[in-house]
Amino acid sequence: MRVLVTGVAGFIGYHTAATLLERGEEVIGLDSLNHYYDPQLKDARVARLRDASNFTFYHQDLSDGLALETLFKRYAFTHVINLAAQAGVRYSLEAPEAYIQSNLVGFSHLLECCHRYPVKHLVYASSGSVSGLNEMLPSSVSHTVGHPMSLYAATKRSNELCAHAYSHLFRMPTTGLRFFSVYGPWGRPDMALFLFTEKMLKGESIDIYNFGDMTRDWTHISDIVQGIIKALDHPAEPDPTWQGDRPKIETSSAPFRVYQLGRGKPVSLMEAVGQLEVALGVTAEKNLMPMQLGDVKDTFAEIEAAQHDLGFAPSIDLADGILDFVEWYKNYTEL
Repeated sequence: MRVLVTGVAGFIGYHTAATLLERGEEVIGLDSLNHYYDPQLKDARVARLRDASNFTFYHQDLSDGLALETLFKRYAFTHVINLAAQAGVRYSLEAPEAYIQSNLVGFSHLLECCHRYPVKHLVYASSGSVSGLNEMLPSSVSHTVGHPMSLYAATKRSNELCAHAYSHLFRMPTTGLRFFSVYGPWGRPDMALFLFTEKMLKGESIDIYNFGDMTRDWTHISDIVQGIIKALDHPAEPDPTWQGDRPKIETSSAPFRVYQLGRGKPVSLMEAVGQLEVALGVTAEKNLMPMQLGDVKDTFAEIEAAQHDLGFAPSIDLADGILDFVEWYKNYTEL
């Protein structure tokens, strides 16, 4: 394979590229290296990838369509994994234009390049947040997802719809992956476990939203990457059972699929904090606060389709995953 991995300096992008490199694929990584969070962390991830002879990095933004097309002409990619996006539900309230440029404009450029310079398979990141106001649990890929609670979620659902259009029009295989509460080594500093760890080790209080009455389907990064690679190796195909008078959201008469990647075992926020306290040997001072705008109370992924079709098999429980993250954090920060 010759794989383009966008967002390669990001949390999931870095781990995905590292796994592909380990199995001998040629990886061309692209990232804008924006300052949404500490760019030094992004630089450190890329520096580790540069040690591999089969890796090439481009400091580039997906919203630059001409530069992206130049890459496609030069490398004739066989596969594309799109993990580039402006992340974060809460930040979308502050900087909506960043989400439009990266998640919509950038993704449209990528789709067009994959069409003009055909690839065998496009795998792209969606999000469990697309469930929005739909409170049915566990959330399923077959559920209605037409009521997003944030612009971030709306852009991710838009990606799924645009990908389907290209799959239908040009028979281009596309697979969307909805991620659920990903955590682990080299994680994002704006995510809960990273934030909590940082503050607790400094003796600072942590903010607990909805007064702690929340659950999350915490999913370790190694399980997420396993799912991404398995999806990449199983190009989407038309669903022979699909019917227009009884349409399914997650499949199509086109080579299109959407899967959910989660642990499938939600854990309460307060239990997660308790496990983190044990791992750190620190008792957290907790600020109990109301729910934040745009956030959801509970996440719980139904993953049977990914298990059946892809052989997806998450295996890391939260206690072990937290210990893994804490060990990395202490080494990275030299604590």
